[in-house]
Amino acid sequence: MTLDHPIFTRWPAQHPDRLQLFSLPTPNGVKVGIMLEETGLAYEPHRIDITANESHDPAFLALNPNGKIPAIYDPDGPSGRPLALFESGAILVYLAEKTGQFLSKDPNTRYETIQWLMWQMGGVGPMFGQVGFFNKFAGKAYEDKRPLQRYVAESARLLGVLDERLTGRDWVMGTDYSIADISLLGWVRNLIGFYEARELVGFDRFPRVQAWFDRGLARPGVQRGLLVTAAEPGR
Repeated sequence: MTLDHPIFTRWPAQHPDRLQLFSLPTPNGVKVGIMLEETGLAYEPHRIDITANESHDPAFLALNPNGKIPAIYDPDGPSGRPLALFESGAILVYLAEKTGQFLSKDPNTRYETIQWLMWQMGGVGPMFGQVGFFNKFAGKAYEDKRPLQRYVAESARLLGVLDERLTGRDWVMGTDYSIADISLLGWVRNLIGFYEARELVGFDRFPRVQAWFDRGLARPGVQRGLLVTAAEPGR
């Protein structure tokens, strides 16, 4: 079997019958790694080194013109036709529907789950990412601390929303772990870890988020998913 897409001229598939993942273990990248490990779907990972600008390689841009990870190529897509897909939230929904896991078939619950996924995509990701930029990376040198303060305050507010949602719930949707949880775990992990912002956002004020986070990290699929593309293929 040969995969007919420009991406494979740069990152050849050793297992062309499997879903192909192009990613790096960033907060968005680990979403798909976790989802694939949790579902048990066969896949082949390809590490895209964004620090080396590989996500702007013409071969990668043919897969994702937005030049961001993660992206997938499924040779066994809908109706038996291959599917190339980018945007981590869209990929989570697709994999949930493909495998019948982590997204309820009940219409009301399904849309409510997607609602929380969109909340992560539109709020948590951008806000937490800006905290990382202004607290740890280039923005740290800015004399004007108002941008950092603005993003810290909004990130804390979002954590408060999540903490309230988790009242009486193990997971965002209650007793059932879902793509809403998968979308959030990597971002909370980075905020209080890699971004060094635990004290800055007052994370200890949100005990339900902490308990939820601990439950998530205890899942074997999450533990494995966090390491997908952390090393070169063939590791």
